[in-house]
Amino acid sequence: MEEDAGLPSDDYRDKLLEILLSLPAEGFERLSQRLLREAGFTQVTVTGRSGDGGIDGFGTLRVNPLVGFQVLFQCKKYQKAVSPSHVRDFRGAMTGRADKGIIITTGTFTAEVRREATRDGAPPIELIDSEKLIDMLEELELGLKPVTTYGIEEKFFTEFRS
Repeated sequence: MEEDAGLPSDDYRDKLLEILLSLPAEGFERLSQRLLREAGFTQVTVTGRSGDGGIDGFGTLRVNPLVGFQVLFQCKKYQKAVSPSHVRDFRGAMTGRADKGIIITTGTFTAEVRREATRDGAPPIELIDSEKLIDMLEELELGLKPVTTYGIEEKFFTEFRS
């Protein structure tokens, strides 16, 4: 096969990120709700109110018929990095309400934020940045459809020319 012939371009990822950033905050929260449902969460609810301590929604992740976890999530529609204080504030809002949290952002997370999210002795917080968010949308085919393309392998036809 010729070099890069027919390979899909990643330009759609940039366009998808633009679309995600253009969504209103409520729309991004509803998209996150759908993403979590498609990923296996049940009873996913967007709280949709101010004064909720940074909690944008919650859902249940069932491990098996006997065990399930209440998970809270927070959505950050950012072009920049989420700060460590956001993680600490979110964890504070989670206290006594859930064992696990998820922060979903269109931005990024610094190494310091990643350390804070997994700090010993504190409830763990999963971090979904723009790259992971787009990966999940791809995997679940949410808002994206796979496209198959073909490149011509010229050498294959050589033996048939004589």
